[in-house]
Amino acid sequence: MTPVTTFADRRVALFGLGGSGLATARALIAGGASVVAWDDGEESVARARGEGIPTADLRGEDWSGFEALVLAPGVPLTHPEPHWSVRLAREAGVEIVGDIELFCRERRARAPGAPFVAITGTNGKSTTTALIAHVLGRAGRDVQMGGNIGTAILSLAPPAAGRVHVIEMSSFQIDLTPSLDPGVGVLMNVTPDHLDRHGTMEQYAAIKERLICGADLAVVGIDDAPSRAIADRRAEKTVRVHVGAGPAPADGLCVSEGIVRDGAGAELADVTGVGSLRGAHNWQNAAVAVAVAQALGLRPEEIRAGLASFPGLPHRMEEVGRRGRVLFVNDSKATNADSTEKALTAFRDIHWILGGKAKDGGIFPLVPYFERVAHAYLIGAASDAFAATLEGAVPYTRCGTLDVAVEKAAENAAASGAPEPVVLLSPACASYDQFRNFEVRGDRFRERVKALP
Repeated sequence: MTPVTTFADRRVALFGLGGSGLATARALIAGGASVVAWDDGEESVARARGEGIPTADLRGEDWSGFEALVLAPGVPLTHPEPHWSVRLAREAGVEIVGDIELFCRERRARAPGAPFVAITGTNGKSTTTALIAHVLGRAGRDVQMGGNIGTAILSLAPPAAGRVHVIEMSSFQIDLTPSLDPGVGVLMNVTPDHLDRHGTMEQYAAIKERLICGADLAVVGIDDAPSRAIADRRAEKTVRVHVGAGPAPADGLCVSEGIVRDGAGAELADVTGVGSLRGAHNWQNAAVAVAVAQALGLRPEEIRAGLASFPGLPHRMEEVGRRGRVLFVNDSKATNADSTEKALTAFRDIHWILGGKAKDGGIFPLVPYFERVAHAYLIGAASDAFAATLEGAVPYTRCGTLDVAVEKAAENAAASGAPEPVVLLSPACASYDQFRNFEVRGDRFRERVKALP
């Protein structure tokens, strides 16, 4: 835990009592703050009370006595409209912050030079966060990983000289961190997302840009227009990362066919044989990790060893097993066509398991990649709509359930003449028609693969 001593003897309102909210309340109390916590859910309030966290409905409190409102990132700050707790705080002139802002203030008070890497982007930020943390840990660094990737930042060990915090940040978290000042700030990419919470694409991009504005060094993927413009505005303190053929930016790195090179053309890393880093999107993740590791002083051989040993993240192009020539890949996190596109571009001879609760647009954007698919296996509510898109282009089987799809896909893949057929669960759908979440769906796939003869 990181006790928040910067609010010692001060009264703090806290709204949102999920995992990060509870961790924040504990950290504030441990640091000597007087906390009043609340949530719109009765069960969450009861859980906090059970831990001894002081609770009260903030609608009935005197806001003139609060120094700050600490808001959970899932609570609307601006769009579609501010939450009632936000309105009360603004009316009273009380600042509104999140848990990562508390960490930043504590870092400046405790160990201002402590290494702090913050990562954001519309896509790829979780894998890149885990990859950077893995490379650093493999090299013997004291690494604390958290934020949006799962562990609340204030649950981690406190900032200290020589201890590296590698923190994934969503746009919601950036919005609540006005004094964000990482040593290294990473922006992977910016494409339309969460516009219901940010209003416009311009506002969303501006929030992402804030992550690198206070950074000593920025690492920015430059393969989309908003990110390129952001890199241009930060040219003097930015390492640019480009994916694709052609020379690397003079002030950055490029990665093509899995080979990472610097601006002079020298090879820095080769991830072509790393199963957990297949595909152009993972090559970008690897190149960004190389840039960050270099900035933190790792030797080339340490960086290469870390990349080569990266196990990947569950449910994100996770290799869960082999049966003879057949590779089984769990990409259950791919809940829309954009995510599934990355998996389809990474493999050939694909036996593709897809379906569930469809998103707008279905799988029509994936038509250009159908030539990579040997056979499709349809599950869930989207079966009829997806069959209509596949008709005449890809042979398909209606399987209904994931269990049936795994069995049929494994059988057909084993009978194929391809050198490495791939059974790929990349549903391009939400899971809610048959599973509680994508994790449960992916776990079920893994279980069925392991149960195969």
